Amino acid sequence: MLIAFAYGVTSLGDMANAGWILGLKAAAVAVVAHAVLGMARTLTPDARRATIAVATMTIVLLVPNIVAQVGAIVTAGIAGLLWLRPSLATGGDAVPFTVRVPRSVAVSSLVVFGALLAGLPILAASTGNAAVGLFDIFYRAGALVFGGGHVVLPLLQAETVQTGLIAQDTFLAGYGAAQAVPGPLFTFAAYLGTVAETSPSGLLGAAIALCAVFLPATLLVVGVLPFWEGLRRAPYMQRALMGVNAGVVGLLAAALYTPVFTEGITSTLALVVAAAAFVALTAWKAPAWAVVIVSALAGWVIL
Repeated sequence: MLIAFAYGVTSLGDMANAGWILGLKAAAVAVVAHAVLGMARTLTPDARRATIAVATMTIVLLVPNIVAQVGAIVTAGIAGLLWLRPSLATGGDAVPFTVRVPRSVAVSSLVVFGALLAGLPILAASTGNAAVGLFDIFYRAGALVFGGGHVVLPLLQAETVQTGLIAQDTFLAGYGAAQAVPGPLFTFAAYLGTVAETSPSGLLGAAIALCAVFLPATLLVVGVLPFWEGLRRAPYMQRALMGVNAGVVGLLAAALYTPVFTEGITSTLALVVAAAAFVALTAWKAPAWAVVIVSALAGWVIL
């Protein structure tokens, strides 16, 4: 569905000022704001974690690049390890999650994960191969995201929009449309691979981007399973993860401001559409797909 939508967008030419595109961008503002609110309630319920979230947001806004984003999340984990109290940790009494994976298979998966993460940028730079470069972009986004599908937004925006691979308006329109389809938000990668302004794009670009963004999580899950029970019960790991989760809220809050709000709210009427969509999501508990469709229709009529 997202690939078909991408072909529709590209076939229509420059649609930056089309009303329905502006409606989708306004819907993206509401969806991300709703995600930030929900994550903040769960992941930053106390003053210390809220402080970590705001500090992370500040770092990412002041230094808008992927290195700063990753560094901010790492810093949030260290802050959680050193600052958050063990009594805040939860999950120690949960039912054990047991899946038998041979340790040799797990270690091999982790080695492949690390080798691709470190080696793909070098391979892309040395060969100049566009397909390898595209795979590298989406593999890194899938490898470095933490905390839920929406958090991939700032990473993908930094790697695709800031590098000129995809136009900002096209990116946000696709992100809005991604809320209207079932399945994980990572399928947004298929849309981005299709609309890439340099080859490979189209179906080949979609296949490369989609496989690349899901591969890191697959390798990590297989790699971590034999060690999961010990890790999740370790107090130091719980504190670090609490800090990282708080940092994720700050990262998404930064993305809510830029590029989502700064690019999505282009007029007073666009703000009205976004506000109505936010109320529909939060107060009326409307499904995201319905809110996106109605926002697009509203944009087509009034924007």
